[in-house]
Amino acid sequence: MSTNKELLSKGVKYLTGALPLMFIGPSLIYNAFMNQKNVWHYLVLGIGIVACLASMYLIFIGLKYIMKALFND
Repeated sequence: MSTNKELLSKGVKYLTGALPLMFIGPSLIYNAFMNQKNVWHYLVLGIGIVACLASMYLIFIGLKYIMKALFND
């Protein structure tokens, strides 16, 4: 069984795209809760939540491509 290198590299690209979002999202959420008296509190909180959700989505898609590359669906 050989691996499909194009799909494997595509999956790794998705995972590398998710890596920064995994750190940016929670730090934005933390920053929003520390600065609740600021006017931009809800905007920063929303951006942090979207970053976390995007990270989870990219991880899911990346792992899906890697599994397809390894097990040749």
